[in-house]
Amino acid sequence: MTDHDIDDRPVTTGRQLLVLADRDAAEAVAADLAIRRPELGTPELVRDALAGEDDAEDAQWLVVLEPPAAGWDGALLADVDAAVADQDGWREDA
Repeated sequence: MTDHDIDDRPVTTGRQLLVLADRDAAEAVAADLAIRRPELGTPELVRDALAGEDDAEDAQWLVVLEPPAAGWDGALLADVDAAVADQDGWREDA
């Protein structure tokens, strides 16, 4: 089974990281998901400086999503993927 199977079975159980280019995009994704998927609770936003870079411009922003009580299912992950893709970001398992 992959993360892209859409049914009612949990497909992953861990924390998910949404990687975005800037804070505005991260805040937009977090706000969108709070409305579309309230079961995810309040996501954490984290600035992630790229390795070896001292310049504040060279940073990614992460939206950290804890797994919901029922676990991640394909439909939920598809909604998360759509929200992050709208801001030119991507999702990674933590």
